[in-house]
Amino acid sequence: MQDIKEKIRFTVSALLYFLFNLRIGSDLSTSLQATGWQILQTAPFVAGFTYLIVSVLQYMGDGSKLPWDRRLRLFFAIGIMAGLILAIWEYGGVTFS
Repeated sequence: MQDIKEKIRFTVSALLYFLFNLRIGSDLSTSLQATGWQILQTAPFVAGFTYLIVSVLQYMGDGSKLPWDRRLRLFFAIGIMAGLILAIWEYGGVTFS
């Protein structure tokens, strides 16, 4: 039963990651293009922060490696926060003049 709960949590984390990075356009192709561009822009930063956090956790855990599903869940959690912050930034209409 624990294995099924972990798979469900992982799937929900992935869906929330895509939901928070979803960018709405005038039609489906525009939405998919904007969402893909959003993910491509944020993925390197999210991966870098995830790498740092995983490195610290492994150092604190005496070198024991984290499982891949935990690493990806950390990636999704950081990506959700980044997507939320960028969505607020974009939809808030912040401009520099």
